[in-house]
Amino acid sequence: MHCKLIGIPLQDGAVQLGCEMGPSALRTAGLETALTELGHEVTDLGNVGISKLPTVTHPNAAIRRLPQIVAWTELLTELAYRESGEGMPIFLGGDHAVSAGTVAGIARRAAESGRPLFVLWLDAHTDFHTLDTTTSGNLHGVPVAYFTGRPGFEGYMPKLSHPVDPANMCMIGIRSVDPAERAALRESDVTVHDMRMIDEHGVAALLCAFLEKVEAANGLLHVSLDVDFLEPTFAPAVGTTVPGGATFREAHLVMEMLHDSGLVTSLDLVELNPFLDERGRTATLLVDLTASLMGRKVMDRPTRSF
Repeated sequence: MHCKLIGIPLQDGAVQLGCEMGPSALRTAGLETALTELGHEVTDLGNVGISKLPTVTHPNAAIRRLPQIVAWTELLTELAYRESGEGMPIFLGGDHAVSAGTVAGIARRAAESGRPLFVLWLDAHTDFHTLDTTTSGNLHGVPVAYFTGRPGFEGYMPKLSHPVDPANMCMIGIRSVDPAERAALRESDVTVHDMRMIDEHGVAALLCAFLEKVEAANGLLHVSLDVDFLEPTFAPAVGTTVPGGATFREAHLVMEMLHDSGLVTSLDLVELNPFLDERGRTATLLVDLTASLMGRKVMDRPTRSF
């Protein structure tokens, strides 16, 4: 597999600064080496950045940095479309606002290939706010609503060429949902598996059902992995910690099952804030999880000492 590493130092979607250092931390933690050792061809395309900002305002006074998020979304939509034509793009965030653009671009590529796009959202949050419903104003909380075509973004965010079908969305690890998001999700076809469902049924059964759906549809699968999917005890480098996340074992199981499926065609690694990390442990864990997704087996896993 040809893996393309694309750094996205975006921190405009969150109030806590530090996510712009995420791509560097993942590189320092040895992401390219881990993938190369698994036999993959790796090209590091460096970091991307925005320059000119559009003039755009919204009546919701809580919203922060809308012009920056619009510019990033335009850039990343085109970038994701271009780089998904060959190989597997791995987007190194940056906060979760990156996915507004990465998923939109991948969706366009999938539509042109005649295959449906499915999205696996590994996160503590649903990120299902619109520009009208967000009360925090932090736009890393809107990407799923945006790329699934919920109303309220027209005239502000870039126009979507190919919205993702909400029925093709599966969220796992959810444990923090605002009332407006909860109400909207009840009316949508998005599959939401919170931590209680994982406790009751096990993550393997929930993920297996989704992967069977993707395979039956001959779909492409984009995985968006937020650091706060994980239990913050061993993944502290995130500005939105929510206790009770996925365990180390559950996270690796998810990644190994994804590898076994052979369905994953693109990946987001987001919300890594090295400023909040402990001796690089979260960055190292993300590298190890990515290696599991790309084929590393238990017997191949190195011993870590922190």
